[in-house]
Amino acid sequence: MSRSFPMPQAFVSPDRIRSLFTEAMSQMYRAEVPQYGTLIELVADVNAGCLEKDPDLRDRLARAGELERIDVERHGAIRLGTADELFTIRRLFAVMGMQPVGYYDLSVAGVPVHSTSFRPIDEAALNVNPFRVFTSLLRLELIKDEGLRGEAEAILAKRRIYTPRAVALIERHEQKGGLTETEATEFVAEALETFRWHGEATVSAETYKRLHDAHRLIADVVSFKGPHINHLTPRTLDIDAVQARMPERGITPKAVIEGPPRRHCDILLRQTSFKALEEAIAFSDDDGAIQGTHTARFGEIEQRGVALTAKGRALYDQLLASVRGEVQVGAGGAKAGAYDDELAARFKALPDSWDELRRADLAFFRYSATSAGIAAAVGSTLPGDPEALITSGYLAFTPIVYEDFLPVSAAGIFQSNLGTDQQQNYATRSNRDAFEAALGATVQDELALYAERQAASLDSALAALSLAGLPLKTVA
Repeated sequence: MSRSFPMPQAFVSPDRIRSLFTEAMSQMYRAEVPQYGTLIELVADVNAGCLEKDPDLRDRLARAGELERIDVERHGAIRLGTADELFTIRRLFAVMGMQPVGYYDLSVAGVPVHSTSFRPIDEAALNVNPFRVFTSLLRLELIKDEGLRGEAEAILAKRRIYTPRAVALIERHEQKGGLTETEATEFVAEALETFRWHGEATVSAETYKRLHDAHRLIADVVSFKGPHINHLTPRTLDIDAVQARMPERGITPKAVIEGPPRRHCDILLRQTSFKALEEAIAFSDDDGAIQGTHTARFGEIEQRGVALTAKGRALYDQLLASVRGEVQVGAGGAKAGAYDDELAARFKALPDSWDELRRADLAFFRYSATSAGIAAAVGSTLPGDPEALITSGYLAFTPIVYEDFLPVSAAGIFQSNLGTDQQQNYATRSNRDAFEAALGATVQDELALYAERQAASLDSALAALSLAGLPLKTVA
């Protein structure tokens, strides 16, 4: 007599787990920060208007496979306190198909953290859901007061920011190679607890004040049960329109938009935000009888453009530094107009057309064979030069969207919401080695990832034109 055995349950894809988590995170944050919901509605209205008015933009996004991701696209940000917390967060995000990309040292801008971005790296995964989390680790060695530094270390050593079940499911994923649908649903619920806001501080009012006086961000990291998500950012197609319309919805934006100026061909990343919330908290004194407020969580919006090459990025950094060195924007935004005007003037040095950016090797592009090119390749030999193929209409190119972050912009957002009265100058060097040791992995080079995507797309396009293996000139 034969015996039947139950079939093993199939694992769900990391893309699905990431999408489940993004939706759960968005619902939680909307409940915690009502203005986030208002912001999402505003961004959706602006995006719909942009796509309706600009059919070319709609077509370009559709060709690149990016149109469907716009409405679900989010990036979050958290701040961790210990190496162990960073090590485990890498494992947690791996369950969702997210890897650490890039190293960012914000201490040079007066913020005592260094960071990476966890995100998908495969193009198909990015187009399903490009959820990314800018993850910072507090640099305790930058606390000058040795006694306070030791106290902060002791406080952080006691806390556990992951539920036991979340850790068990991470381990199961690592051992078995995946999670079932039921396990994935449970994992999302358990992982979400790490990012939830808690209004009860784990320190006394006096300790909180000393941490706060050292730096507001230090108080934010050390004083609470976990690393509450401090913003969840939607992607807009017109950040200037969102910035202008925020006051109509009862939201006050920061003085200037961080990043490059408004352009016809968007580059890298532009960001703005509304002021961080003053939230009621209870300190640990006398079972929470002492009340206070804490400023940490805020609303942010971003507009993403093309990823720049090393050459393009060097020019961008040079132009941005030249403006920031001469025009300072005060807390009241009195010089915001002057800053924007000067920014636009300086950035005329960077070409504002897709083809000029491509020819000058300033930006990354995705190549594809056109239907005309594929038809022409049947029974004939096409020129083995990408430029000639483009001129003939046989090879097309679209910008590769920038998936990462800008340290100066990130610091600008942080400082805007932490208070402009806290400009710190840390006499230190970046410490990537220590960050990667804590992470337990090497962060990926974002420029190498973009270059690989560009090269792979060109190889695929040439193969479709029956030109694979031919000696080709490098695309400039």
